[in-house]
Order: sequence, then structure tokens, then C-alpha cells
Amino acid sequence: MIKLPHYDGRIAVYGLGRSGRAVAHALVTAGNDVVVWDDLPEARAQARADGLSLQNPIEDISAIQRLILSPGIALTHPEPHPVVAAVQAHNIPIEGDIDLLADAISGQVKKVIAITGTNGKSTCTALIAHILHHAGLNATMGGNIGVPVVDLDVTPETLLVLELSSYQIDLLHRLHPDIVVLTNLTPDHIDRHGSMEGYVAAKARLFELLASDGAIISGVDGKYERALVAAHHESKIIRVSTQGHDAEIHADDTEIKTLNGACFQLRDNLPGRHNAQNAALAIGVCQTLGLTAVQIQQGLDCFAGLEHRLQTIGTLNRVRFVNDSKATNAEACGHALRAFENIYWIAGGRPKSSGLSGLEEDLKGVAHAYLIGEAATSFAEFLTPLNVPHEISHTLGVAVERAAHDARCDGGDAVVLFSPACASFDQFANFEARGHAFRDCVMPILRGEDAR
Repeated sequence: MIKLPHYDGRIAVYGLGRSGRAVAHALVTAGNDVVVWDDLPEARAQARADGLSLQNPIEDISAIQRLILSPGIALTHPEPHPVVAAVQAHNIPIEGDIDLLADAISGQVKKVIAITGTNGKSTCTALIAHILHHAGLNATMGGNIGVPVVDLDVTPETLLVLELSSYQIDLLHRLHPDIVVLTNLTPDHIDRHGSMEGYVAAKARLFELLASDGAIISGVDGKYERALVAAHHESKIIRVSTQGHDAEIHADDTEIKTLNGACFQLRDNLPGRHNAQNAALAIGVCQTLGLTAVQIQQGLDCFAGLEHRLQTIGTLNRVRFVNDSKATNAEACGHALRAFENIYWIAGGRPKSSGLSGLEEDLKGVAHAYLIGEAATSFAEFLTPLNVPHEISHTLGVAVERAAHDARCDGGDAVVLFSPACASFDQFANFEARGHAFRDCVMPILRGEDAR
């Protein structure tokens, strides 16, 4: 656990998920006067069992000197949470756990690399940390991925690799990263930021917090990314493109080239153009930190990927089974569909408002679709006029069985792709549980235990 400072006055921690509880315990351990609260009774009961002092800060707002807010609690839109409105009315600072981290590690780590963006930030973060670690460097990963930041272990030699969401950046004031990475920007979390402009502004704050001698490494294939990069031209900038835009690093599905003449090869562990961008961004970071081309290529080659993100579960008789449960919308699913050919596609769940809109050109590689959950009927209606063969399987188990059978009967190289383009909540608690269920359905097939 990182040792947090001792702050003056009482601190209220509002929101007691895993990170909130970790923050409260770390503050108490550092000798701070801490009260905690959560809107959920079960979360309060857990905090009480953990020995934390419960008090709703709204009941005695004048006693609070700072509020540590969970990123999941509304700061501005659709309207400020009542606790936010109350502390703002009394000019009480509102902070997140990343600012506490910044206080604790000031001068105590070698470099801070902060990654944000709409899609790909988790894979990009994990890939950067993996390459650095594989090269023998002290790399630690956290933020919106992995363990709560106050539970990280750091030393003066640590390269701290942080994934930061727009919610976390909204609460950020004191972290000054040495390297900022932006993957891409597409419409997302509009309900929390009020508009696309508000969402982009939240991401832009990370650029503004960059250390004075820091570097920005950014995708530039979208108009929002290009505008942000252009607005920060005074910084050291490495631009990354997979679409031929003016950039220092160019990538396609199999190869990445940099301006210094280095050329890197991509393997099957990083499929698709979106993963080429993730790899190119990671290469830019690692080159900035002084790694050699050999060190970077070796790290790329042995990266195992992240669970539920185009994760290969296994291959049997030329049929590859891929878990992309994290694809909870059409845009994310499109990346997966473009990454493969001869696809036996399992999709469905609780649909987003846009359904499968935008995937029309990405369905050419789909040999057959197997539709599950609440979206099955509407997805079938979308696919019918596009002449995409499909059937309604209803449940994941039936879909896996049918897709595996049909892919094997195909006789050639095929992919059984689970990329739902939907939320999970009709049949599963979350996308992780859904991905694990897919794996559990696939493993008997890989072991030859299925009935067919």
C-alpha cells in the first residue's frame, strides 16, 4: 500500500466500491480523520464491518475539509449528486483517488505514463506495462485497471503506467504525467459530460496537466484527436496513424514503422487495426523511454492480451475460439469483425440504443450469426435485409454449440467469435461473467468432450 500524507481536517470518502474502501483504509492508516458514506445500505454495512466511521457528510458539512469522491458519482451531469452540490456550496475541495496518489508519489517514482481515450486504453495500458516489465524495468500498472491505486507498490525506480477514465480526469488536479497517451475519441459517456464537447474537454485536461518537459503520444485518425494535438503544438508530440494521416508512427494490420527507421511486426496476439494502433502507441512510449527496437519487439511478441478483449481461448481443427465479451456496443464489435475472416459470430444481450447500426460494411466476413438474449429479434431484423445468414439461439450455450459445429463443418480456417455488441445485464452480471461463461462453454469442445 502507498503511504498517503496526513491532511489537515476531516476527510469524507463518498462511494465505497473497491477503490473507495481502499482509499478510506489508506487514509486512516496515515492517521487522517476519515468518515465514509455510500448511497447503498449494503456498502455502508460492509464499511461498518471493516471498522470505518460512517457519516453522511451532508449532515455536518461544515466539519468536512475535503471530499474524496468515487468517479462513478455524478460531478456535473445529468446533474450534480446532492453531496457534490452541498460541498461546492461550501467551497470544499472535491478530489479523486488519483490526486491522493499524486500527493503520495511526488518525487517518489521515476516516470508517470497516463493513458486515456474512448477505446483501447486498457489494452494499451497493459501492453505498455508488459513491454517495460519484459525489458527488465520496474513497471507498475493501475488506475482504471487492476488494483486500486492506493494499493500499488512503488519505488524511486518505478515507471507508473496509469489508465485514466474521463470520470477520473474530471476529478484530477495534481497529477502531472511525464507521458500522456490518447488512443482515440468517439462519442461516449455523453450523459456524464453533457455533450461530446464536454467529453472531449475532460480528456483534454490530461494534456493540460502534462509535465513541462513531458511528451504526448496520440492517435490522430479522428477529428477530435487531431484538434487536441493541434491545440498543444508547443509540447513534444508523437502522432500515430493507421489511416495514412500525417504522423511520426504509421501502422497497418501487420507492421508498424517509425520515423527513426525502426520497423515492428505484429503477430496473431494483437489482431486487427485497432490493436495495431494500441501497439503503435505503446511503441511510441517505449521509444520515448529509451528502449531498443529488439526489447520492444520481444515484448510485443509475448503479450498475452487482456481477458475478454479479442482473447483467444484456444484453437481446434483450424477453428479459433475468440472471447470479445468486452465489446458492449457496435463500434467495439466492429473492430473484432474487421480483425478476422470466415467468422461464426455470436452476438446479443441487452442492446444499446444504436443496435448494430454502423456495422453494415463490417459483416462481409460473417459466415453465420448466432443471436442471443434480448437483442436476438431486433438483430435478426437488422441482418435479414443484409443477407447475413443467422439464427436465434437464445442462450450462449446453444450458440456456442451451434457455432462450433458449423465452423468445423466448414472445413477451412474459421473463427468462432463472441463479440456481443450489447450489454450483458439481461443474462449476466457483467461482461466479465459473460466472458467466463463463453470460456466455460468452449473448454469442453477444446478437450473433445462435446457430444457432436
